[in-house]
Amino acid sequence: MAAVLILGMGTSLLSAGDVLATVNGTKITKEEVNAFLRQMQPNQPVTYAMLDPKNRKDVLNAVIEMELVSQAAKKAGMEKDPEYQRMLDLARKKLLINAYARKQFESTVISDSEAKEFYQKNPDKFKMPEQVHARHILLKSEKKAREVIDQLKGLKGEALKKRFIELAKKESTGPTGPKGGDLGYFGRNQMVLPFSKAAFALKKGEITLQPVKTQFGWHVIYVEDKKPSRVVPFEAVKPKIIASLRQQRFVEKMKQETENLKKKAKIVMESAK
Repeated sequence: MAAVLILGMGTSLLSAGDVLATVNGTKITKEEVNAFLRQMQPNQPVTYAMLDPKNRKDVLNAVIEMELVSQAAKKAGMEKDPEYQRMLDLARKKLLINAYARKQFESTVISDSEAKEFYQKNPDKFKMPEQVHARHILLKSEKKAREVIDQLKGLKGEALKKRFIELAKKESTGPTGPKGGDLGYFGRNQMVLPFSKAAFALKKGEITLQPVKTQFGWHVIYVEDKKPSRVVPFEAVKPKIIASLRQQRFVEKMKQETENLKKKAKIVMESAK
């Protein structure tokens, strides 16, 4: 673990935070360790204080080892090495570009009215398809499936639902059996065709009166609820629309910025040697 972590961080970042260790006179602070964690896990806001004792020790040891190797590299004169200088120059450019891009992104704003306009012009993007909430009893043979259907015929409402759940727990060979055969809500394309076709043909509170065959076996299906196709309300998707439009505008802005810089710059392409 330590070897991997050592490669993940370059220059130490010191601050006036609490000192966690001193390595040959160089102080290692909580802020430096936090910066190390941010670079190692940029998408997870983890700090030294959030770690358990064992992970704190591992991370601190990794930063200590990093400092020791850094000191050894300095003593070996690596700061004057041409390859190091090229890598350092490239790293500086990348950091500058990242900082510049971050500022450009922060200044990119999408208004509520722009998001609403996008929502209104693209209604198909925000449609929820028709869904059913179904339960099923999976059986190994058609005969067994028909026997289960015979036990359910004539029942309605809560009596049908209750008995279906009991039989699913007792007879179903599928993984949802212990949950009363509950499959939750699903769309037409989320199940194999014969199962989906049969489920969507039922009304709420009905069962299939004929066993449904799929590659998994024989099914008896009960539809607990149905949801018609509907458009998701604007307020529910507004944050996602704004985030998407903001990213799109940022990319366009950076592309235009790059083109403008090229036009203004004096660029001489040397012929290949």
